[in-house]
Amino acid sequence: MAAAKMTMRSFRNFARCEVPTFASGLSPRMLSTFARLPEVHEMLRKTCRDFVEKELKPVAAENDRHHRFPKQQVKKMGEMGLMSIVIPESEGGLGLDSLAYSVAVEEISRGCAATGCIMSAHNSLYLWPILKYGTKEQKERHLKPFMDGSIVGSFALSEPGNGSDAGAASTVAKLVGNEWVLNGTKAWITNAHESGGFVVFATTDKQKKHKGISAFIVPRDSPGLSLGKKEDKLGIRASSTSNVIFEDCCVPKGNLLGEQGQGFKIAMSTLDGGRIGIASQRSEERRVGKECRSRWSPYH
Repeated sequence: MAAAKMTMRSFRNFARCEVPTFASGLSPRMLSTFARLPEVHEMLRKTCRDFVEKELKPVAAENDRHHRFPKQQVKKMGEMGLMSIVIPESEGGLGLDSLAYSVAVEEISRGCAATGCIMSAHNSLYLWPILKYGTKEQKERHLKPFMDGSIVGSFALSEPGNGSDAGAASTVAKLVGNEWVLNGTKAWITNAHESGGFVVFATTDKQKKHKGISAFIVPRDSPGLSLGKKEDKLGIRASSTSNVIFEDCCVPKGNLLGEQGQGFKIAMSTLDGGRIGIASQRSEERRVGKECRSRWSPYH
């Protein structure tokens, strides 16, 4: 771990150089120019790979079998900076670029697909929209406490009847005095049972269709919020997936993320960045699957 922390300090020095951050991304043309990874990214890959071998691989199968969240491992990932890798150093995060994020997610997913999913959803889908659209007060209350690996966050967009159609939210939010009151159900929410907070999308003006959707930060302990049962998936079971139910769920007026009616834009821009994490997970999982198949198949 001492070596990992030393490496992370090197990463912070690297982040001060003139390289694109996660928010700006790297173009496909820029990525295609890398015949091999730059030195700092290779250092990150080795650090993550060592962590995977020592901390994740030995417990991955057992955690998956018992739907057990890898709490200790995620906490250590927070100490390494991986649970805030997309957050700029000025906000207390690691502040690395999109390539570094992809490399880290790939390596974590190589040892445990569920932990890669936890890391990706937390960074891309919870931290990033609050970083991009949140106020200073929102960042203090709902971003910074989520950066050290002790708490993870979730992104609540999909619904039982609408899937992940960001322009068709059946969940509604009504302003009553100084509180927003939410009613509806979100489905297939990653990290739901371990989450300390949710970025939730709800309709605030049905007449405006997708322009009448707004985003909210909803803490797990908000009155009126409950969780459905954990889905018994075929894999990635150490990361819980379940419904999130809002029944007259009240949050302060100040928990509106961005402007009223900006929810569709927030959802779309968040999902754009989220595709980096998803692609990185699937890429490494596919490679590992191929390696396993070649070991067991008589036809390789």
